[in-house]
Amino acid sequence: MSDQQPPSVVDPPARPELRRSLGVLDGIAIAASSTAATTSIGIGLGVTAGIVGLHLPAIMLLAFLPILGIAGAYSRLNKVEPNAGNGYVWVGRSLTPWLGFMVGWVNIVAVVAFLAYTTAVTGSALLQLAGDAGVHRVGGLALDPGSTAQTTAVGIVVLVAVTLTAVTGIRTAARLQAGLLVFEYVVLLGFCGYGIVTGPHDFSLSWFDPFAIPSASALAQGLLLSVFCYWGFESAFTVNEEVRDPRDASRAGIITLCTMLGLFLLGSIAFQRVLSEEELAGHGAQGLAFFGERLASQPWAALPLIALMFSAVASLQAGVIPTARGMFAMSRDRTLGPVWSKVSPRYGTPAAGTMLIGALAVAVAVLALVIPRLADMIMATVNAVGIVVALSYALTALAAAVRFRALLREDLWQGVRAVVLPTLSALALLGLGGYLGWSFYTSADHFEVSADNGWFLLSTPLAMIASGFVAAAWARWVRKSPYFRTGKGTDADAPQLLVTSR
Repeated sequence: MSDQQPPSVVDPPARPELRRSLGVLDGIAIAASSTAATTSIGIGLGVTAGIVGLHLPAIMLLAFLPILGIAGAYSRLNKVEPNAGNGYVWVGRSLTPWLGFMVGWVNIVAVVAFLAYTTAVTGSALLQLAGDAGVHRVGGLALDPGSTAQTTAVGIVVLVAVTLTAVTGIRTAARLQAGLLVFEYVVLLGFCGYGIVTGPHDFSLSWFDPFAIPSASALAQGLLLSVFCYWGFESAFTVNEEVRDPRDASRAGIITLCTMLGLFLLGSIAFQRVLSEEELAGHGAQGLAFFGERLASQPWAALPLIALMFSAVASLQAGVIPTARGMFAMSRDRTLGPVWSKVSPRYGTPAAGTMLIGALAVAVAVLALVIPRLADMIMATVNAVGIVVALSYALTALAAAVRFRALLREDLWQGVRAVVLPTLSALALLGLGGYLGWSFYTSADHFEVSADNGWFLLSTPLAMIASGFVAAAWARWVRKSPYFRTGKGTDADAPQLLVTSR
């Protein structure tokens, strides 16, 4: 009798596996890079100030409250069911597969839109640096960091480079991002701290008063813009299958979120101490560069701009990584095509999917050229992404509330944390998204491809959501994915996922 055990006992089911090599610090590097605090401060604060005026600290604090509830939901769900698909699997299992697929889908299209937007931001930073170095023309072309065409062309080169880096391995990418983050934060903390101490504008407690924001629609839009700034902390949960301990993903996500709050408050106070309301709102994508020039002369004034460039590059890579892994999980369930779950035998990463994400982002970046001004393109993208991200967060929080509802009977305090807070956070985000969508609809009487046309601003997130239902129908009735019968991901109950593989 042979002493060799049957293959069914020795080997796990045949399926692609990702390598487990990440720790909590790697997760923080990926989540922090995806959140891109320097980019959010350098660009998002100016955009948000154009909506809420000198109340940036108030809006950042207010937006943090529902996001904290969302983070708690992610953490609890991750502890009981770590999975690369996270919200896609959790919502599909606890609510309905259709909504679960929608969460996975809107995250994909939102990240692709974000990558296109960040591609242009990266190009703008590089063109500004070229101008600071005295390079204002190339051949007969005058370099313009406010041109969508020029910034997109330069940014696409960078996007291709970081996509190739992401293919070679997530740990390589995490190490690169950690190095970039150290430089960014040193520069950010130094300049913001100096600005708070020396800024010419008096500090005011009214900056923290949300009731002083001009209108309800400004409050709603400002909150969703701030939600966009916090977006990305959940990237730590999308590499669940590549961490040594699933609890590390939860720690990384929560630590990143709290760090972002501190940085956003520091940045918003520093900006308002140094810049007037008109200067804040008027410089848009060049806000951080202008802030640096007000505090120092060259070459020191270029440091914030270099930090912005590093942040944009890191967020490009951090956007590619979790999206490819979310699509990896969906491909395993046959809700997406098999190409997304092909793992490189050399690097142990979903290389084909990573390359395709980069290619899709390039295509969307080219399509964005219909909006000639970079500032307008940024505003349109951020509004659209803010709405669909709010929807994704809200559905994930509701999934947590449904899944842990029994805790209300067993332990009231734990029930409040696991059920009540996520529910309130979800309702807040759904209400904000709905109100903002309605305000967009009533603000215009015709459609125009313009960042100040309400129908255009509303049509973009609606198109993202509608395309998700089309893709879900295809997966349900053409691919005949088993996910739509159970809502469970392929690996929802597979214990071998928790075993370290190297």
